[in-house]
Amino acid sequence: MRYRTLGRTGIKVSPYALGTLMFATSIGNPDPDDSARIIHRALDAGINLIDTADSYGDSEEVVGRALKGRRDKVVLATKVSRPTGDDPNQQGASRRWIVTAVENSLRRLRTDHIDLYQIQRPDPDTDVEETLSALSDLIHSGKVRAIGTSTMPASDIVEAQWVSERRGLARFHTEQPPYSLLDRGVEREVLPVAQRHGMGTLVWGPLGQGLLTGRVRRGRPNELRRAGLFKHLTDERRLDAVEQFVSLAEETGLPLTHLAMAFTIAHPGVTSAIAGPRTMSHLDDLLAGAGTTLDDDVLDRIDGIVAPGTDIGTLDQAYLPPALRQKGLRRRPVGERTAA
Repeated sequence: MRYRTLGRTGIKVSPYALGTLMFATSIGNPDPDDSARIIHRALDAGINLIDTADSYGDSEEVVGRALKGRRDKVVLATKVSRPTGDDPNQQGASRRWIVTAVENSLRRLRTDHIDLYQIQRPDPDTDVEETLSALSDLIHSGKVRAIGTSTMPASDIVEAQWVSERRGLARFHTEQPPYSLLDRGVEREVLPVAQRHGMGTLVWGPLGQGLLTGRVRRGRPNELRRAGLFKHLTDERRLDAVEQFVSLAEETGLPLTHLAMAFTIAHPGVTSAIAGPRTMSHLDDLLAGAGTTLDDDVLDRIDGIVAPGTDIGTLDQAYLPPALRQKGLRRRPVGERTAA
């Protein structure tokens, strides 16, 4: 592995990172011992960045047990803010929840510090100064080494950087947006803004949450699609683009997964791509393509299928800001809609 520097933190991380959602026994691999073997295989191959979250079921516990005796060699990242229970205060980015959630994550991960602590989704109900103040205290206490965000709009990234500078608070060191051959919207603003502020970028969904594995094709049966678990697996626009990428991969002599992963880490604003294998064979396939590079001709042909800065459809887990989710923020009251 040729390690890259995570923003301006000085931390060296592998271009491929290990995502652990599929290690949660209720979601992905039901065998924690098998998940541990996958983690060890990834570490042995040179992957040193492991990303999890408190909302991933028992993933943190599985990871914590697997890292016994190997913790010091790992850049361990986890996330907070998505709901972990029915209590409305067991979510978000308030000081009240962050200081509780970090202790829970430390216990589950069996460690005394987290290398990268990330706000998993923006919290419009909490002032960013409140969030940054709490995270700064965690850094000062030694419980957290660096802080980051995930799926944060570019304007919010800029606001957070301003608040950090003006209030003398720790600043976000990383951003974790979705990015793949099918999801290129972050090229328009998020990646350039992160680069401008010296932030590292860890991208999730580099395989389009399953669409770019080659196992989900137009007209072919698929268990996930039949179960209706992910709407984006039935999006005709995305399926059309996948067929074009399958043809391109065949022409270039690459497996589709290798083409997809190599594309994400070719962007100068991307530090690492987070892959979430469920089985050892999934991991071995990704590792086999770790040395893949794409020349300009291939990248130009990719641009011809999905234009730079463009998303084809929407990922199920993508963040929608309140202005898009709430009709009342887009529509004036009926009596105020006329020009007269």
